[in-house]
Amino acid sequence: MDYSHQPVMVREVLSYLAPALNDVIVDCTLGGAGHSRVIAAMIGPEGLLIGIDRDRRALQAASEALSDAPCRVSLVHGDYGDIESLLGKLGYPAPSGVLFDFGVSSHQLDEVERGFTYREDAPLDMRMDQGIPLSAADIVNTSSARDLETIISDYGEERWARRIARRIAQERQIAPILTTGRLVQAVLAAIPPGAAAREGQHPARRTFQALRIAVNDELSSVRRGTEGAVRTAARGARIVALSYHSLEDRIVKELFRAKERPCSCPPSLPECVCGRRKALEVMTRKPVRPSEDEVLANPRARSAKLRAAIKVLGPGEDE
Repeated sequence: MDYSHQPVMVREVLSYLAPALNDVIVDCTLGGAGHSRVIAAMIGPEGLLIGIDRDRRALQAASEALSDAPCRVSLVHGDYGDIESLLGKLGYPAPSGVLFDFGVSSHQLDEVERGFTYREDAPLDMRMDQGIPLSAADIVNTSSARDLETIISDYGEERWARRIARRIAQERQIAPILTTGRLVQAVLAAIPPGAAAREGQHPARRTFQALRIAVNDELSSVRRGTEGAVRTAARGARIVALSYHSLEDRIVKELFRAKERPCSCPPSLPECVCGRRKALEVMTRKPVRPSEDEVLANPRARSAKLRAAIKVLGPGEDE
């Protein structure tokens, strides 16, 4: 599998991340190293690029892509939600920049056998890290109809979640749902005719998205990873997050807001007495979106939202 892909919003990422000579930059979602290759060229031979990914195939491909990188490179297998412990084990200095590029990567969608895509029939898997025990097939075949409805509704924001969950429960009584094709058939049978066509999207898109998020516990990783980045980053470090889902973006937006305005004192008090200090200066009051030209050239960028903030305290000082 060719892991080369078109990274999203490179110009905007570089503008907000502002990598410079000798910086320590953490790419928390390394993928095909699209962003990292550009960053590596900017931080120089004394700079350090730390790449984290839970997908061992991605790490192997990134290792090859960065083999000639003009900086020091350290690649780490792990969940970016564990950024604090992962960086702690390495013993490197506090990072001067942290990049998150959430969601599923292009190469994972393109690897049909991974079971992420609804456009091809394949084993129903969706695990980014093949070492975790629970696959999408496990969730689909063992969760109650009510739990499936909650997953599809909350993570997929699917209006037909109840109908889809009930149909899945019916279909798995006939035989376990073990392939993406059978799951797509169940979704198509559940959604009223014409409903998906009116939305202009594949009928199974939201259900597949929801299951992928559930399998990989992605929202927990987003929350833990961004909080961990704030705690571990150096004073003056920039934290940049690319989101493709409203729930991811909401977590980042609320964290940035809470770290910029942490005071919990009642409005009636003349001055702050809670002692909570501002940890971040938010750079993006509204999310930055890709240009029309980029969306035309790379349709997978169409839902991207970028948020960025600067750390104004030293590591751990806001605790």
